[in-house]
Amino acid sequence: MKRKHFLKSVIGASAFLGIPFNSFSSEEDSVQELINNTKKDVDGSMFGFSCSPIKKVRVGIIGMGNRGNTLLEMFQYLHENNHAEIIAISDITEKKVNSASEKLSVWQKKKANLYYKTQNDWKKLCQRNDVDLVIIATPWDLHTPMALYAMENGKHVGSEVPISSTIEDCWSLIQTAERTKKHCLMMENCNYNEEELWILNMIQEDVFGDITHTEGAYLHDLRALLLHDTYYEGQWRLHEHAERNGNFYTTHGLGPISFYLNIGRGDTFSHLTSMSSRELNLSSAAKQANHPIQSYKCGDMNNTLIKTEKGKTILLQFDVHTGRPYSRINKVVGTKAVHDGYPSRLYIEGEKPEYWGHNWLKEEEYKKYRSKYQHPIINKLKKISKGFKQGHGGMDFVMIYRLVRCLNLGLPLDINLYDSVMWSSITPLSELSVATNSQSIKIPDFTAGTWKDNSKLEIMRKI
Repeated sequence: MKRKHFLKSVIGASAFLGIPFNSFSSEEDSVQELINNTKKDVDGSMFGFSCSPIKKVRVGIIGMGNRGNTLLEMFQYLHENNHAEIIAISDITEKKVNSASEKLSVWQKKKANLYYKTQNDWKKLCQRNDVDLVIIATPWDLHTPMALYAMENGKHVGSEVPISSTIEDCWSLIQTAERTKKHCLMMENCNYNEEELWILNMIQEDVFGDITHTEGAYLHDLRALLLHDTYYEGQWRLHEHAERNGNFYTTHGLGPISFYLNIGRGDTFSHLTSMSSRELNLSSAAKQANHPIQSYKCGDMNNTLIKTEKGKTILLQFDVHTGRPYSRINKVVGTKAVHDGYPSRLYIEGEKPEYWGHNWLKEEEYKKYRSKYQHPIINKLKKISKGFKQGHGGMDFVMIYRLVRCLNLGLPLDINLYDSVMWSSITPLSELSVATNSQSIKIPDFTAGTWKDNSKLEIMRKI
């Protein structure tokens, strides 16, 4: 019964419909068949989807914790230039919505409507007729139900990462978005970081040649924040580590890599295998702090390997327990060049064997590439916005700017519904692989085969 409960929590209850749990010949068969049994009819119609232009995007934000407050700040430039307006703010804590309202009043004269009186007051925000876009910045398990409710009430959705926690959630989001014809995206800010955009632009300009392998990660010592009394309301994020084991934060590394590899636009994920190390660091910190929770299922380091249908490989690492400098790795290996991040280094292959070497470019040559291949988005925003460097060094602002401007102009979004679901699905799939001795697991095709079309990346479009 414990195993069935675990599988339901990761795959979804619908996986068991029509399949007796005791009918499987092996554990490996059961996991893959249950994943396959969640599949729903989808048509891929949200690829390249665009809505009618929205001259001024009217925004509601749910969740005014640390992340929600940062996202609120990103709208100042857009409001001042008549591109967006904050209509409503919601949280379960009155103090937080009042604080956010005060912050908003510095640059927006019209007061936002506040929702905080009950656990479900956010639904009233979604029901408003004067909101176009709902931003979700709440604990992970609320992202999917809130996104579904917002779309059912005629709203476009921008969700914090991840957008889904189970495979069943992935299919539900796709079906609902395709039926309601509403944008539903996961706001992965690392796709908009200056370094990642520079690498992407070089890939588009064939500096790397054919890519064979990539590596991404979320290596970030979060022990102090996880154990903090109030940083994550109710310590919800710590409980995830106490109860689960896998890669919980795939998208910071996988989002940019997916763009590098044209995932969903000519290639897609085929299968993965995942394993976690033993856990030592978080429990040790908890004991030192005399924290009531001192036992954790999540290993200190998770390694997840993904292979694409066209034979490229991806290594994702996840470790928020270990003391170390922050890194997303950002490695790209091609036939003409190699990049390693943290710190950023670039190798360019010589044209002849006698020019092949073992050295990264010297600083002067590196800077030439950095200047020559700077992404057009960065060049543009440096000129027009004083607040360009707001939010994680600027990437939060670029992300919100691109989202709002695409809606203003009625253009397809940079990150679409299928990107959002594919990147998020790796978390529950990694958990399943870890739980079955690193079993290789086939990754569902959430695109109804539309990934085979070699479409261009929307993020390369100038707006």
